[in-house]
Amino acid sequence: MKDLTADLMTEYRQLADLCATLSPEQWQQRTDFYGWTPWDEIAHLLFFDEAALQAANDPARFAANTAALARELATGEELSAITRRRFSHLEGAALLALWRERHVAVVATLAGMDAKARIPWYGPTMSARSFATARVMETWAHGQDIWDMLGREREPGPGLRHIAHLGATTYGWTFVNRNLPIPQSTPYLELQAPGGNQWVWGEPSEENYVRGPALDFALLVTQRRNRADTGLTWAGEAADQWTRFAQCFAGEPADGPLPGARTSRR
Repeated sequence: MKDLTADLMTEYRQLADLCATLSPEQWQQRTDFYGWTPWDEIAHLLFFDEAALQAANDPARFAANTAALARELATGEELSAITRRRFSHLEGAALLALWRERHVAVVATLAGMDAKARIPWYGPTMSARSFATARVMETWAHGQDIWDMLGREREPGPGLRHIAHLGATTYGWTFVNRNLPIPQSTPYLELQAPGGNQWVWGEPSEENYVRGPALDFALLVTQRRNRADTGLTWAGEAADQWTRFAQCFAGEPADGPLPGARTSRR
């Protein structure tokens, strides 16, 4: 877990450092993700990092709070509204400071766990390794919304490799989540990583593949870009379906942005 949690800490730190540069006005500027502001994005991450600490350290309390959250959601209230209410007393800088405290604690907790230890979550339990990888993905994806809002490019961090792997290993989930049959032949995945390295999954094929920049693949599977707006190429029916619906995160089936847009249609 040492290397993985170090990479998670890097992703946390890079996003926190970016947010430390935001003006009060920028904290309330709308992103393309549901019109959320950077304040909403960080509050969302904080909400689930606090839940992560409970899940890892006090499963009984986590279960009780999960049941209470389910009751609130059953009334039709949006999670974003619940999150805003919980942290409404905090301005951007104070919210950021609290999030830094919590994510440092999350990293320390996960770093001390066995990689195969089970952690309860909203659905099936997860291994500590999978849990940490999911936090990398979530932090990276919501951070991308803020980078996009600012119109700035970011340097790829160490989390990119973990997100690419998560995207590859959730191939079947993309179809199961939509009640679609999983194509028997898994596409060969070949990604160009930062620094000129190549990351591959599966057996090489010229008839059934997805190829292109690792960053673009990460943007696709986190549904921050439409496949038409990436440098990815693909061949074969299975690859065509996958790149159309790819979803590396849990939850209801989601539709990513339309071509030429960043706004999710979820």
